[in-house]
Amino acid sequence: MPCRTLAILQSWVDEFAQRHDSGLGSIRVIPQDGSDGADTGLVAVQMPNSPTVIYLEPPAGGSARAWVITFEPREHSVTLGASAMAKMSAEVGALAALCVFLQQKSEAFLNEYPRESGTSSGP
Repeated sequence: MPCRTLAILQSWVDEFAQRHDSGLGSIRVIPQDGSDGADTGLVAVQMPNSPTVIYLEPPAGGSARAWVITFEPREHSVTLGASAMAKMSAEVGALAALCVFLQQKSEAFLNEYPRESGTSSGP
């Protein structure tokens, strides 16, 4: 059974938003089709200076593996000047910080609730 429910993911996203002025645009938790109807989700991010849709997702099944970031494909190329690229660089850094934060929250959760996640708390 996946350990990270929509409610848990939303609480983590809310905590990140309260602690960090990330400069990211929209950060939201959206439902994801889980195995056997599991209550799972993805974290969707819309960066202010990029029209690309970006998803952060936990590993399946309560695994302790790292979260991943997926940039959806684009139909058209994007051309940026130095100033816009500098802004996007800061946004990508904030996106990485969000991914690290979610990874740390997952690891803490897995250590606290190993039975619910299907993993042990050992290394």
